[in-house]
Amino acid sequence: MEEAQEPGDSKHDWLCKEEFIELKDVFSVKLKRRCSVKQQRSGTLLGITLFICLKKEQNKLKNSTLDLINLSEDHCDIWFRQFKKILAGFPNRPKSLKIFLNPQSHKKEATQVYYEKVEPLLKIAGIKTDVTIMEYQGHALSLLKECELQGFDGVVCVGGDGSASEVAHALLLRAQKSAGMETDRILTPVRAQLPLGLIPAGSTNVLAHSLHGVPHVVTAALHIIMGHVQLVDVCTFSSTGKLLRFGFSAMFGFGGRALALAEKYRWMSPNQRRDFAVIKALAKLKPEDCEISFLPFNTSDDVQERREQGSPKSDCNDQWQMIQGQFLNVSIMAIPCLCSVAPRGFAPNTRLNNGSMALIIARNTSRSEFIKHLKRYASVKNQFNFPFVETYTVEEVKVHPRNNTSGYNPEEEDETASENGFPWNVDGDLMEVSSEVHIRLHPRLISLYGGSMEEVNDSKVTCNCF
Repeated sequence: MEEAQEPGDSKHDWLCKEEFIELKDVFSVKLKRRCSVKQQRSGTLLGITLFICLKKEQNKLKNSTLDLINLSEDHCDIWFRQFKKILAGFPNRPKSLKIFLNPQSHKKEATQVYYEKVEPLLKIAGIKTDVTIMEYQGHALSLLKECELQGFDGVVCVGGDGSASEVAHALLLRAQKSAGMETDRILTPVRAQLPLGLIPAGSTNVLAHSLHGVPHVVTAALHIIMGHVQLVDVCTFSSTGKLLRFGFSAMFGFGGRALALAEKYRWMSPNQRRDFAVIKALAKLKPEDCEISFLPFNTSDDVQERREQGSPKSDCNDQWQMIQGQFLNVSIMAIPCLCSVAPRGFAPNTRLNNGSMALIIARNTSRSEFIKHLKRYASVKNQFNFPFVETYTVEEVKVHPRNNTSGYNPEEEDETASENGFPWNVDGDLMEVSSEVHIRLHPRLISLYGGSMEEVNDSKVTCNCF
């Protein structure tokens, strides 16, 4: 069987050069036929076509094809069936996926992104899909409480950070209920039962960007098709002892108030809304009076063993620390939080599954100094190299606002004020809480499609051995 040659290649040159294709990089095989207009379904057999996932620069993946030419029906059938058998042996590759698509994400591009870029690849890979359109915020959560997932190998969300976080939260809640756990108070949650794939179609795509290293639709789709799965840390957010939600990152203070403002200007485009809200929040910049308690990350063997066994972290031997004062912003992040405005990440020193969170605190300072700090996120300079910025590596955090109302003077106009409490930005979703919020990290609680191609089996096949 001969490989299709590039124009200008001589047969002698090709025979002298050995090329390799790794079987782990092949995701589909098809019989190749020459079809005329009159022959819609069958035509002259030319050989077989391999569909391959290739790694490019900057963590990007791309799909490619390799034609192996042989006019023998028998030979092609043997090789076709053999490749199908090999491809069926990769255990993590999904055969059926439940898709949640948010048509309102960003510039309402999610539908086009899915049907033009993602669905064709899933069809080539022979993956069955069942698509549900998310019609309102919380729709995926309500559906995943009851919908039948038996027969699906994974769940995929096409949308932005809010949609992805909602689906992740719903999958984890479903896992707790399936395990017979009380979902109001969860100390040691069980892992989500199905892996989650994220197709970036939002305005920031922090989750997908942090997972894949790049907010690239084809890369995300190919990670799902290839079954590249990695475990990721998740946080629980609780108040007065009751679970509020699962999530990956949160901001309180400036980050929460900017999001609360943005939510009031939904009629604007996403980028305009975000920029306008940031400028207005900076114009009204005032600190929150808070008490912050945290449990520093402990890497000792006994703590690591306890963590792996899923035991609650808080006990009498843990040494909580407490700081208090006036804070402009508080960030708690279990993932690096990469995005276009922070290419190194809002928390560049944390990882997806290192069992810890980054606690980043900006104390009260002048508006000009705080703006310098924010601008540093877009550069290669250290955004934490300011006297008013403190960073900690933690396992748990408690944020207790000491204001009776909001951090603003009630006599002043405050568009972020709410009867429901202080605004939090949790994975791009607005969460309003009137009392202390307790954030606890749970290592490797959910499987997400994404990661390095080198992490899977590296079987090889030599092209010219055909």
